Amino acid sequence: MIDSEFLARLERIVGADGLVRDESELLTYESDGLMSHRSRPAAAVLPETAEQVQGVVRLCHQHTVPFVARGQGTGLSGGALPHPEGVLIVMTRMNRVLAIDIPNQRITVQPGVMNLEVTRQVAPDGYYYAPDPSSQVICSIGGNLAENSGGAHCLKYGFTVHHVLGVEAVLPDGELIHLGGEALDSPGLDLLGVVVGSEGTLAVITKVILRLCRRPQAVRTLLAAFDSTDAAGNAVSDVIAAGIIPAAIEMMDRTTIRAAEAAVQPGFPDAEAVLIVELDGPQSEVETLFEQIERVCARNQAWGVQVAADDAQRGRIWMGRKAAFAAMGRVSPNYYVQDGVIPRSTLPEVLRRVRALEERSGLTIGNVFHAGDGNLHPLVCYDDAVEGQAELAEQVASEILSYCLDVGGSLTGEHGIGSDKACHMPKMFSDDDLATMQLVRVAFDPDGICNPDKLFPTPRLCGEVPGPYRAHPLETAGLATRM
Repeated sequence: MIDSEFLARLERIVGADGLVRDESELLTYESDGLMSHRSRPAAAVLPETAEQVQGVVRLCHQHTVPFVARGQGTGLSGGALPHPEGVLIVMTRMNRVLAIDIPNQRITVQPGVMNLEVTRQVAPDGYYYAPDPSSQVICSIGGNLAENSGGAHCLKYGFTVHHVLGVEAVLPDGELIHLGGEALDSPGLDLLGVVVGSEGTLAVITKVILRLCRRPQAVRTLLAAFDSTDAAGNAVSDVIAAGIIPAAIEMMDRTTIRAAEAAVQPGFPDAEAVLIVELDGPQSEVETLFEQIERVCARNQAWGVQVAADDAQRGRIWMGRKAAFAAMGRVSPNYYVQDGVIPRSTLPEVLRRVRALEERSGLTIGNVFHAGDGNLHPLVCYDDAVEGQAELAEQVASEILSYCLDVGGSLTGEHGIGSDKACHMPKMFSDDDLATMQLVRVAFDPDGICNPDKLFPTPRLCGEVPGPYRAHPLETAGLATRM
């Protein structure tokens, strides 16, 4: 329980300016980027060191008080939603670059460092950090690690997990641990791989060692317009079938094209769909493969093809893509961002089902996504001022997830499960699957105080839990042991 004595002890750990207890100030933290899920924490702290994080976590552990770690709050699954009876650990003041090791292509940062800042730090030496979420200007590395974020270039370069070499983290009992290190691989169980993508349910990250990439010799970027999402989807499949792995293949439909054009004027054609295809690597390889991609697009009736002549034009194209989420505010007062994954070959089929759902529901659905790896981001537009529309939008977004599962896809590609999709987990995983995951979680956090009510369906979160899932006996008996 958080009482005056508990708050006083928090203040002694983080200082008076590191504790937020005023109810009006706590409103700042009541949601992440998923605005439909809100919960105000009992208190928030802003630590500046790993030792302060340890102190806060130890205090929570002693009193069995729930805690949630939060970065910049740009997540879209309610993963950083505070617990109403708990402490929110806000990591924004832990934003220092600790070490840069160019000869070994490494950088060590605190979790509050912005994603794009990593690249800015090493760009003069000809390096960059590959994972690039659309929110990279404002999202932080700690949140990227928690959600295993990807971005437009994850098709070729992989997700955050492929670029994290080591972490320093505070376990739910306050113990400071180190997983991985500066080497490319470490012996033993891959606990680092377990922590990355665990959505903040296993530990609080206080330091991260990241792998850097050398700037490629050549980069070519193409924008192609299509008269249907079917044609654009077929072009994506044909590119991959030809054995070409571009750095990125992105798709936008007419709704998101118009929104982006109104917001940032990137010069996109008014088409039913556009593809952005980018190749990078050795000059000769890029030129040869780029010609093949142009032929694939032509076979699928592409028109209005734009090839970036320089970095400025390339920047405009990507500005249009990365502004798409925010630009949807020009289309609708509210929108619900969904995140599911499908096999590339099913893109035309699933997009047709989404279009039919749009007509049936009466809600506009914009589509912008990482087409190369089948990661969909439908944007379900609604007006919260109209009674019932918010609930309808959530139902529509849930139905889109069912389309993804129908074709062998997944509930999420990079936004995470969080509190938003926890109730859908039994649709994808069996009782035994979920029980095994819970055993891993309990091994790290026997008291269930580290970011509770996330990832897994619970009566508190879901009411009546959909599907056949029931708590495994080992979960309720507490027989799992600490790692």
